[in-house]
Amino acid sequence: MWFWILLILWSLVPVWRQYRIHSQRIRAIRQMERKRGTRVITLIHRQETISFLGIPLRNYISIEDSEQILRAIRLTPDSMPIDLVVHTPGGLVLASEQIAHALGRHPSKVTVFVPHYAMSGGTMIALSAAEIVIDENAVLGPVDPQLGRYPAASLLEVVAQKPVEHVKDETLVLVDMARKALRQVEAFLTELLESKMEMAEAKDLARALSSGLWTHDYPITVEKLKDLRLPIKVGLPREVYALMELYPQPSQRRPSVQYISTPYDGDGDTNRRSHRD
Repeated sequence: MWFWILLILWSLVPVWRQYRIHSQRIRAIRQMERKRGTRVITLIHRQETISFLGIPLRNYISIEDSEQILRAIRLTPDSMPIDLVVHTPGGLVLASEQIAHALGRHPSKVTVFVPHYAMSGGTMIALSAAEIVIDENAVLGPVDPQLGRYPAASLLEVVAQKPVEHVKDETLVLVDMARKALRQVEAFLTELLESKMEMAEAKDLARALSSGLWTHDYPITVEKLKDLRLPIKVGLPREVYALMELYPQPSQRRPSVQYISTPYDGDGDTNRRSHRD
């Protein structure tokens, strides 16, 4: 009997932990909303442990995400600004474009906070904001479309370097789709950027981000973003970092990163502080 009681309790511990951290996240979001007078939405994709079996799931921008964010926007008064915290490797182009389009249509100011990275579709969403606030070490990424395993730009290179008669019909179909995808993404990015800069600059930046100039996982740093003339603000509110702490990675047998999680004063006297803490 005790065995079954312990088994039930053991299986309920992860459920209780998930409920507890969910409550902490809601409180942190509400505190940030009260301080900034905004609607706070998070788009944070981490590999979290779910169920009592501890199965990790890697997330990305999905249609479910776009449905939830669009609903949050509909529930926000036109007079209320929106703050969106983005931490994502990217995801579906359709979902990313829906989110970006809806944010761009919101009458009040939209601010996107990037604490670590917003790649691919995450970058597209960030470009829809009136203001991008980014950590000094955070990065955005290229928005070049991918067709399955292949970058669209690389598919065009195939027919550019190889006689068409030596290219399979299936590859030619992919090339046609790639050409359309590149044109569509570039046009969409230009539309997002034209309100932030001159039309010529918007077209140049849209082409640079979508044309396959870099690999899809290329990190575009703050310095590079400034060179590209993308209007960004460096330095996040402390509330954003506190919120990110509530989205931890799953625990492992041996942590890959360890440090004493207290700020140091820079006077070299760390032993006294560590002992006191």
